[in-house]
Amino acid sequence: MEWLMGALGLVILLLAGDALVKGAVNLSLRVGIPALIVSLTIVAFGTSAPELLISITAALEGVPGIAVGNVVGSNTANVLLVLGVPALLATMHTSECNTRKSYVLMMAGSVLFVALAFFGQFTWVSGVVLLLALALVLGDAVRDARAHRAAGQLVEADEPEGADPDMPWWKICMFLALGLVGLPLGANLLLDSAVTIARTFGLSESVIGLTMVAIGTSVPELATTVMAALRRQADVALGNVIGSNMFNLLAIIGIASMVSPIPVDPEFLHFDLWVMLGASALLFPFVFLKRDITRIWGVVLTLLYVSYVMSVLS
Repeated sequence: MEWLMGALGLVILLLAGDALVKGAVNLSLRVGIPALIVSLTIVAFGTSAPELLISITAALEGVPGIAVGNVVGSNTANVLLVLGVPALLATMHTSECNTRKSYVLMMAGSVLFVALAFFGQFTWVSGVVLLLALALVLGDAVRDARAHRAAGQLVEADEPEGADPDMPWWKICMFLALGLVGLPLGANLLLDSAVTIARTFGLSESVIGLTMVAIGTSVPELATTVMAALRRQADVALGNVIGSNMFNLLAIIGIASMVSPIPVDPEFLHFDLWVMLGASALLFPFVFLKRDITRIWGVVLTLLYVSYVMSVLS
């Protein structure tokens, strides 16, 4: 029953997050906020809403291991699993992508996150630091996008996902209501079941956060990346992973730590944070050396992730 309730909570979370994105995007466009700003802020926050609600709820309910584990585990899964599985289906031609700047910012955010973790807990001060870093990243993204548009180049962010200029007001309100009601409901269901499962099998909340919760909340990124790989849109696949990781590090823990202090399990400092950094570093040849993520790399990345999960569970 707990596994069923956890699965139900995850489904509600994912559907509610999608509904919130659609409602917020179209509301923002209706009131005159530029599409570019909507894409770089509202869509990015909306797609990270499930992870955010899980981390905030975990912090408030006294299971901080799930909050930190969700972020660390999701970032590791995003690189090894979310890029590994699609590469098994089709080679991703990342040699044609220009994601160097985004990758450097993601690595800088990862190092900042690890450094703050070594203080023993994420406090409101840590939250301010992470959110200031996020503001700098968003400001830089807005400047770059405007420069590209001014130069006459197409900007993918000009067309936010879920945008519908003809969407009626009642539908916008319905999507917003479903998102705002569904997110906390799904988060509570998933979190309660995860804690119960952890205690039943003698696992720590940190382990559940690193595995079950992290994999579950990475499902949208995996689905997006699989479709991008099949459509041979390597830039979308790689950009999706880098952007998601950056938001996980800076926005989710940044906001959650403003709500309640989040202690860091010593095991994260000894092992899991370094695995996350190592996984992120594995993207270096694909970003800077113009290598494609071939099927062989897909096998390597996927096996690395399976090995990591097995080591955590053991």
